[in-house]
Amino acid sequence: MPRILVKTGNVAIEHASVPVRYFESRTPRGGRRYSAEIVLGPDDRIILDDDSMITLEARVARLVPATVYSRLLARTA
Repeated sequence: MPRILVKTGNVAIEHASVPVRYFESRTPRGGRRYSAEIVLGPDDRIILDDDSMITLEARVARLVPATVYSRLLARTA
């Protein structure tokens, strides 16, 4: 299934900004699915998906800061 780029944005975390790309795809039954690709580094990406763009954006806003902070903690431990 091809993905169509719907929107791009950034999630602000303290003094940094993390780029996010939002995609739309069709299911075999004709429904819509949305996914977000969060780029944390050159080889570090997170993919989230949902049935609703609004819910997906809320998940991205909540999970990206938590993921970044947990990875910072893992590096210092």
